Amino acid sequence: MTATPSLAPEPLDVVVVGEALIDIVQSPDGQIEYPGGSPANVAYGLGRLDIKAGLLTAIGRDDRGDAITEHLQSAGVVLLPGSRSLGKTATATAQIGDDGSAEYTFDIDWSLPPVVLPYAPRILHTGSIATFLQPGASVVRGMLEQAQGGCMVTYDPNIRRDLLGSHHEALSLFEELVPLTDVVKMSEDDARWLYPGKDLAETARHLLSLGTVLAVVTQGANGSLMATRETQLNVPAIPSTVADTIGAGDSYMSALILGLLLRGSDGLAPTVLERIGTTASMAASITVGRSGANPPTHRELLAGMAR
Repeated sequence: MTATPSLAPEPLDVVVVGEALIDIVQSPDGQIEYPGGSPANVAYGLGRLDIKAGLLTAIGRDDRGDAITEHLQSAGVVLLPGSRSLGKTATATAQIGDDGSAEYTFDIDWSLPPVVLPYAPRILHTGSIATFLQPGASVVRGMLEQAQGGCMVTYDPNIRRDLLGSHHEALSLFEELVPLTDVVKMSEDDARWLYPGKDLAETARHLLSLGTVLAVVTQGANGSLMATRETQLNVPAIPSTVADTIGAGDSYMSALILGLLLRGSDGLAPTVLERIGTTASMAASITVGRSGANPPTHRELLAGMAR
């Protein structure tokens, strides 16, 4: 019988569950490979922000898996037991548009063995392909169910349409997970694809009605919408010269988690939301100003906020 993996013996502030892969970026200047995958980017961003974070994923025992492992370890991220379980590491080929946006083509197998949470981290984060693609998506849901009442759960669906079934299937899976979360963050594109008949404020209110506590919708240069049952506010974006948008949403998510960890006893009061949203926007602004999923360090983020 295969042993059920458990998490790292030393407690972590944040455990991230989801895919890690290699981004193959094609542009007029040529082709280059970066470690990527939305959850892996979030974990890496957390490590760069000096947060004790671990990633549970599924990568191969190959050169690309080595590259991902070294990348995560360079930021102090713990690669959790059972993560090097595949024969081949997944890839996402990104075609960069003239405006810096990226379109992806995926080659991925997402499977995880059942995992036991021996302790509750302060925050459990998941998202993207890992929550939609079987068989691993069922394991991720089981982990969110285990976490109920024990820690905060954050979720970014980060929709990858080419890997989903019908809109109805994707929406059903998404709405089954939202009640298991405390924070849902999504892009404007994700919000409009999931809920084409709603404006962004209506979508945020709908997510709150499903059971999450904080709904965040990022809108690129138009800032972000942050909503609780008591408060709704718009936080401006931080202007930046765009190199590309790879990893910007993930960098925002990492800084959002940082803000949630540091919020103190004021809960989600409007001033707290504004501070968290501004810090997350600064992280995204720094990231889009340079190529690839290259989030800020804690020092860079503090320097940006001071400016």
